[in-house]
Amino acid sequence: MSDLPPFETHVVVNQPPGFAPRDLWADDVVLREAVRREGAQAFAPRLAEYGGLAGDALYALSFDAHRDRPRLRTHDAFGRRVDLVEFHPNYHALMRAAVEHGVAGLSWHDARPAAHVARAALSYLHHQVEPGTSCPLTMTHAAVPVLRREPALREWAEKAAAPHYDGRDVPIAEKAGVTLGMGMTEKQGGSDVRANTTTATPLAGDEYALVGHKWFFSAPMSDGFLVLAQAPGGLSCFLMPRRLPDGSRNAFRLVRLKDKLGDWSNASSEVEFTGARAWRIGGEGRGIATILEMVMLTRLDCMLGSAALMRMALAQAVHHCRHRAAFGKPLVEQPLMRNVLADLALEWEAALAFSLRVARAVDAAPHDPREAAFARIATAIGKYWICKRAPAFVNEAQECLGGAGYVEESLLPRLYRQAPLNSIWEGSGNIQCLDVLRALSREPAAREALRHELESASGRDTDHDMAVLPLLAELDGGATDEAGARSLVEWLALALQAGVLLRAGSPVAAAFSRSRLGTAHGLAFGTLPTTGVDFAAIIERALPA
Repeated sequence: MSDLPPFETHVVVNQPPGFAPRDLWADDVVLREAVRREGAQAFAPRLAEYGGLAGDALYALSFDAHRDRPRLRTHDAFGRRVDLVEFHPNYHALMRAAVEHGVAGLSWHDARPAAHVARAALSYLHHQVEPGTSCPLTMTHAAVPVLRREPALREWAEKAAAPHYDGRDVPIAEKAGVTLGMGMTEKQGGSDVRANTTTATPLAGDEYALVGHKWFFSAPMSDGFLVLAQAPGGLSCFLMPRRLPDGSRNAFRLVRLKDKLGDWSNASSEVEFTGARAWRIGGEGRGIATILEMVMLTRLDCMLGSAALMRMALAQAVHHCRHRAAFGKPLVEQPLMRNVLADLALEWEAALAFSLRVARAVDAAPHDPREAAFARIATAIGKYWICKRAPAFVNEAQECLGGAGYVEESLLPRLYRQAPLNSIWEGSGNIQCLDVLRALSREPAAREALRHELESASGRDTDHDMAVLPLLAELDGGATDEAGARSLVEWLALALQAGVLLRAGSPVAAAFSRSRLGTAHGLAFGTLPTTGVDFAAIIERALPA
């Protein structure tokens, strides 16, 4: 019998407790304030319910849904072509929760005032814990208004808006709810969809046969797809179903799934159309115009997605720093770490506040021309800047955890892989900046709406007022310098973000304006001025202790 003590090498100390379960609504004072400010307080009970669910059960489900990537099964055991994408069961559980709680369809099936703001908040909550499923949810949401304009596609529109999820590969007549994917880009064109070569041959009425390919075919397990193809009258938009009304498979082949940097829970594919049946949406030659009707919604979701990634990365970092001590005191009390966390908190609050301001403009667009014009240009501005900031933001949050932030169990690697995607989806950065220039030069209503928004915070902050003056002069001059477009859009985004915070009376507004529009900031996060900024109060506002 040995007299040696038990073989224990150490006791685990100085480690944070698990992050979840958390109530993502109760923990987020900035979200609650923005929902109330933008008119969606009537939806608060629904948002509170989903915030609790997302930070607990859905958070737990997300890990396996992300790690067990989708698999393409082109044939069954008997050699028959099936073109199925198989997922971990948690993926379907996450989709079901999101659809049933309105992440995809609340704007349409409960279209009270500010429904778009409430749905934006739901999307933000969901994206924090499982961003991959946000792709089919966003596309399903954005497709509804264009489908509603076609009487023959009314069933598709209503089932896409319905709070019902059904992941089976069966005709839509057997389903209470459907999801939608998209196929726009081809190998030779990318963002230049006018270079598409897929052809659409008229059959009868609005039905066509598609022959060609798509280099990126998003959410290939969906019930239907919005596809761009060249009809006799030019580039047109079509709804292509997975299953034809008689229940048979449509004539398309999934070639392979994309092996992506991130977004692992979601499937993206390549596809070939071999005479696939599809119904035209809008007139021949109006494909781009039809798709642009959806862009305002999909770009907004890119903004929300990046704000959500920032939020979760920041929350993880603050949680870690509150429970981890170094050099004699908690990390959150170390002066330089406080600067970093406070700086991140400013960036996130501005991103979320501006995103929900744009959601209110989208909500008001059908009956308010000025808000419609503002939503048109603000989604491009916000899509560019907020999505551009997310990767650096998440990386800085990783550093707060040190080596633990590079390990999958911390969640930060998943967020970091996801962060670049929103800046690529729905048009990369240059596309957004060129679109802003186009709107400023060709759409007087967009230019005037932007001017009104910039001037609406005048007199509240000197740094903001000084930054707005040259921007107004640029608007008056036509804003045609393509090479300088990124600089212009960056300054517009910062001024618009500051304006939202200033009008709201946010306690962080002065610090944001001073550090982003003034000269009191460096190029990296953690370079806030060391006087006149209450680091502790900003961090506490970001995540209550």
